[in-house]
Amino acid sequence: MYFYINILHCLYINLKKGDILNKFNKVRVPILVISDIILTNLSFIVGLFLRFSFDEKYSRIPMQYIDNYRNTAIIITIIYIVTFYFFKLYNSLWKYASVNELVSIASATTIATVLSYIYGKIFMMPLPRSIYIISWMLIMLTVGGVRFSFRVFRVAYFVNKGQKNVFRNVLIVGAGSAGAKLIKEMQKNKELGYYTVGIIDDDKYKKGKFINGIQVLGDRNSISRVIKQKRVDEVIIAMPSATQSNKKEIIDICKKAKCKVSILPGVTDMLDSISPVSRIRDVDIDDLLGREEIKLNIGEIAGYLEDKTILVTGGGGSIGSELCRQIANFKPKLLIIFDVYENNAYDIQNELKFTHPDVDLRVLIGTVRDRARMEEVFDKYRPDVVFHAAAHKHVPLMEDNPQEAIKNNVFGTLNVVQCADKYMAKRFVLISTDKAVNPTNVMGATKRICEMIIQSMDKRSKTEFVAVRFGNVLGSNGSVIPLFKRQIQNGGPVTVTHPEINRFFMTIPEAARLVIQAGAMAKGGEIFILDMGEPVKIVDLAKDLISLSGFEPGKDIQIVFTGLRPGEKLYEEVLMAEEGLKKTAHEKIFVGILSDIDYDVLFNQIQGLKDVVNKEPKEIKEAIRRIVPTYRECCVAEEQCAD
Repeated sequence: MYFYINILHCLYINLKKGDILNKFNKVRVPILVISDIILTNLSFIVGLFLRFSFDEKYSRIPMQYIDNYRNTAIIITIIYIVTFYFFKLYNSLWKYASVNELVSIASATTIATVLSYIYGKIFMMPLPRSIYIISWMLIMLTVGGVRFSFRVFRVAYFVNKGQKNVFRNVLIVGAGSAGAKLIKEMQKNKELGYYTVGIIDDDKYKKGKFINGIQVLGDRNSISRVIKQKRVDEVIIAMPSATQSNKKEIIDICKKAKCKVSILPGVTDMLDSISPVSRIRDVDIDDLLGREEIKLNIGEIAGYLEDKTILVTGGGGSIGSELCRQIANFKPKLLIIFDVYENNAYDIQNELKFTHPDVDLRVLIGTVRDRARMEEVFDKYRPDVVFHAAAHKHVPLMEDNPQEAIKNNVFGTLNVVQCADKYMAKRFVLISTDKAVNPTNVMGATKRICEMIIQSMDKRSKTEFVAVRFGNVLGSNGSVIPLFKRQIQNGGPVTVTHPEINRFFMTIPEAARLVIQAGAMAKGGEIFILDMGEPVKIVDLAKDLISLSGFEPGKDIQIVFTGLRPGEKLYEEVLMAEEGLKKTAHEKIFVGILSDIDYDVLFNQIQGLKDVVNKEPKEIKEAIRRIVPTYRECCVAEEQCAD
């Protein structure tokens, strides 16, 4: 008894010092072994006392049984400790002490007790059967109690350290299997700091029911009320199979309630053994778009990708790397990742080696500006399909460096296009942008020239040349979303160029899937236009990100307007007036009317760019305008744009 008093005293003293957990983790096994030795022997002694103290025939414990126990105590103790060892009672973590461990303790104790009884019988030193039964019960209670008590001390540890905010009140949305599993893991891992105050579910039959001890408090209409009543710090959406629009509605409710929102991933990510707690992520802007997953014509795509050699230029970039991920699912004969940035290429290489070990992968370093290097790649590998994603895309930077935009976007694209034609690639897909429509900046104008190159080349080549045009991609390198997140993390302010500026947005996976699908539809010369949904105000994106981070826009985090940047316009377009628009078999993909562009004329104009590429930006931009008549240079403000 004094042993346990001392243990509890040490726990209390060290709890205040804040190092008890670290100390106990180092000596956990020895303490458990010593504790089990003491508890096992104490249980037998108590069993002897209880057996004979209430028997009128005996005034004291018979000496025979005292001697028998004294002679067998060491062996009995060894039997119990060895049995506990084989049942891995010394390997399990105290913080995970649960029903499963209790079952293991019961099983180990039962077997050890039976073995002890058999040993006593064989060596003619038995104890009464009732003593074995009493000690069996006492050992289960005490040995199990020691292990479960650690969970209590872990909670006390965090509380006594003065961490007032260590426990966050969380509300779980979703009373399905994912929600139940999440709650169980949170209860098991108290040190993570989650305290579940309730569950929300739209199933009216679940209202009032309990899941892992937590009550279903109502449907989504009750979220705001529960957040206020229960002082909820964070809402976690645990509905992996729910539609995007459904999730968006719940997120909007939480936003209005000014509560931080987190979310579990899609249902496919929940099928493994990884704890759902580790899967929790912050809600991103793409969750707010409410766009449903793109449906692909698998057979159509497989027809031009499966067992083919695929080249992706700019394969390490945001769009290029996602294209590689999607293409790898269609079992290409060979996937070639071509990029000038070795770090990006290395990252996607390692990822695909892990996720798609059966895909034959080549990672090549080089620039599309190097014609000799492109010739080398095409001559050696003879790609069947080319996805051309290599480009300079940063608008303000290209305004200051128009010569680099021309070298990379125009001359680089021309190199890849001519190689694809020379080495008879079957299909060529150019990644374009909505900034190519009535461009007001160098980046957009050079991408329009790229579209003109592939449309003119298609008329004279056996290769099917097409372009896919879409708007801004959420989370891509250089986009506003990563910038906003960094600014929020730093406490603000969040900078927006203009209160009325808007953009079309889609997610990276969404864009990549539609590009691949459009490639399957290609007949040659088309500019495919992706359905971007409705344009979104950038200031609204900023407000949403601030709210989702648990702050109030304009109060906790300020939004500052900095003015339009060079080359930037208030809104983007996805279609030129003269192009028209036609539907395709896919509801998210449209196609513009083919343009009549003479390759020889265009080629001579592009060659003329070589004469001015190293001259002053004004001369370069004037040369671009001669090729792209719709290009008008935009200055600081939209109304200052020159015709």
